[in-house]
Amino acid sequence: MHYICVYTGSNVGRRPEYQQAARSLGQELNARGLGLVYGGGRAGLMGIIADSVFTAGGEVIGVIPRDLFPREIANSQVTKLYEVGSMHERKALMAKYADGFIALPGGFGTFDEFFEMLTWSQLGIHQKPLGLLNIAHYFDPLLSLIEHAVTEGFVKDEHARMIITAEDPSDLLDAFTAYTPSNGNISKWSTIPEP
Repeated sequence: MHYICVYTGSNVGRRPEYQQAARSLGQELNARGLGLVYGGGRAGLMGIIADSVFTAGGEVIGVIPRDLFPREIANSQVTKLYEVGSMHERKALMAKYADGFIALPGGFGTFDEFFEMLTWSQLGIHQKPLGLLNIAHYFDPLLSLIEHAVTEGFVKDEHARMIITAEDPSDLLDAFTAYTPSNGNISKWSTIPEP
């Protein structure tokens, strides 16, 4: 692994633990010689993790859609900042550079980006590890929803288990290092009706 893509909020959230987790993950990435790929902004938890990696001498790649965000949102303290034309281009370029994907607490954008990469993994488009850094149990309701989708027959248990969860950045990255993809032989569809 060379780069980890991190999805997280452009706000800091209400708990100081979220900010500390962003700093800790940035420090852990740097300690392991891993670069950061992220959304290119300087606001919120996005800015905190980028600053944490960059100020420690690590490599930071930002990808931000031009004309979608005010220019002052873009972070100039990065190794490389790519400006792209759309959110779709942003997600594709981030996925291209990343060797794994982590979501920290965030909002709709974080959910969207993480679930798109999860869906790509489910479909066999990539076989990279995906993790939730479950700080202060932020993702517990989401994990409950995923369990409900499994129970109701909309998600296979094997696909739900592709999501690695941890409360500590070091534990999550250890799990990424030990990750063995298993989604290649698991069909998304339980049954396919006859034509």
